[in-house]
Amino acid sequence: MTDIIQEIIDREAKAIQNIPVTSDYEKCMELIFQHVHQKKGKLVTSGMGKAGQIALNIATTLSSTGTPAVFLHPSDSQHGDLGVIQENDVLLLVSNSGKTREILELIELASRLHPGLPLIVITGNRESELAHKADACLFTGGPKEVCPLGLTPSTSTTTMTVIGDILMVLMMKKIGFTSEDYAKRHHGGYLGHKSRQQAGKEEWGA
Repeated sequence: MTDIIQEIIDREAKAIQNIPVTSDYEKCMELIFQHVHQKKGKLVTSGMGKAGQIALNIATTLSSTGTPAVFLHPSDSQHGDLGVIQENDVLLLVSNSGKTREILELIELASRLHPGLPLIVITGNRESELAHKADACLFTGGPKEVCPLGLTPSTSTTTMTVIGDILMVLMMKKIGFTSEDYAKRHHGGYLGHKSRQQAGKEEWGA
């Protein structure tokens, strides 16, 4: 049992180490900075299934660290929620296969509403239709899943999560996000308390 566990850990760690570091990260950061922080738009993330959960996590993490973002479910987008997208927004779409029908449809629908929206893609298939449509493509490296069947999203979602963390750190550094800024967004709980201590404002908002 311990050998199996160690093998899983090793495979996941190797997948993370094999994430390609490309110039598309800089493109992605500049797109987000220009449209969200300069033009006052927002980042709209989307994905289906497990990839959608990663997209939601990216949106909430970026929002809490100074880059406004929302998650749009691709199915709900076809029933009115597409209206959340505005002209200065950036789309960040997550799909391991790069072939997810609902995501491809979302691109088409969004382009009808606001032509020319920048598109960032996180995918395990850089030869996919989705990757070719992207202004910036963040490739996971296409690792094999640790699932014994090779089917359950596992290693792929690990790499997607790490890429989301990379974007979070890059944007925090780009905008000079501070502990004081963090405290303004986290009043309650342990993180709120800790951030106010780091900012030297223990009584902030009390």
